[in-house]
Amino acid sequence: MPLFDKKHPYPGKLIIVEGIDGSGKSTQIALLKKWLESEGFSVFFTEWNSSDLVKETTREGKKKNLLTPTTFSLLHATDFADRLNYQIIPPLKAGMIVLADRYAYTAFARDVVRGVHPTWVRNLYSFAVKPDISFYFRVPIQMAAERLLSGRAMIKFHEAGMDIPENTGKDIVDSFKIFQSRIIDQYEKMIEEFNLTPIDATADIHEQQELVREAVKEAIKGYSKKRTIYAKRGKVYWRRFTVS
Repeated sequence: MPLFDKKHPYPGKLIIVEGIDGSGKSTQIALLKKWLESEGFSVFFTEWNSSDLVKETTREGKKKNLLTPTTFSLLHATDFADRLNYQIIPPLKAGMIVLADRYAYTAFARDVVRGVHPTWVRNLYSFAVKPDISFYFRVPIQMAAERLLSGRAMIKFHEAGMDIPENTGKDIVDSFKIFQSRIIDQYEKMIEEFNLTPIDATADIHEQQELVREAVKEAIKGYSKKRTIYAKRGKVYWRRFTVS
């Protein structure tokens, strides 16, 4: 059975953003969240690798460089499964719009570049629900590197793919360009496979946001924007931990 071939059965909407580090996707989803809320929609936000269940384990594994490509993949899949069950499906059932900064497609790109078999990693995420719309922010690798370096002192070890043996000893910026360029190649292949909506991430921030909003308006046609009981609370308790 093809992956993500059926629309999810929940009354809410799932909107996700993808792209390499430095693509500006996080800025765009933050702007989208503010706009949707200003329009009266109930919105819930979740992001990649943020589950309390494995966050500390992943951090320690990265710090000590103990993670093999398969271990890396399994930890991220565990994080995703935990968030899907407790941060994505519950608000979808409640009729909210869920915004996700990265989805399973991140694993399909990064894990494959790290050496995991494409079919294996896709099967690993076969439990995931199909998003209502998936944005992919396209950006040239040089621009992505410049954006990251303009905002902080250096590029991070793992976002540069320095954990991959062939990148050992390389300049971290050069490694970033090689690693992220390969991730771009994987995203480009997924546009048709998963019906990703490409956005030119070199365009003006506001121009990008207008394109995103127009696509979202189309995706949520007929959707009721009545606020749910969850949207009226400062914090939501769906399990043992607090979701802000």
